[in-house]
Amino acid sequence: MIPLSLRDMQILISGSVFLLGFLCVLLGAFVLISRGYSSEVRSLAAHTARLAQKGVAQEVSGLVTSASQLVGSLNELVRTASGIGVFLMSLGLVMIVSAYWVIQQISWTSI
Repeated sequence: MIPLSLRDMQILISGSVFLLGFLCVLLGAFVLISRGYSSEVRSLAAHTARLAQKGVAQEVSGLVTSASQLVGSLNELVRTASGIGVFLMSLGLVMIVSAYWVIQQISWTSI
């Protein structure tokens, strides 16, 4: 068994929390960059806009309603992905700050 003092355990836990926080920040940035407004979403929005214009030109109200609902759903999708990315980055920053705070509370005088 490895003998760990209280100080060693605090350092180990705060180091782990720091690494997890750093990974959360990286994952949040990845989500914001990759899933925010991707090319697939842009393409689908463009096709939906064309479909809605065609429905207005041919006076097909069901088609226009469906197209507007699809555009609303796309906006929700982008907003949700952005929210998840911001949440992950915020959580990561809180974890990093809390790990730093724990390290600052360790008494280094008796080493």
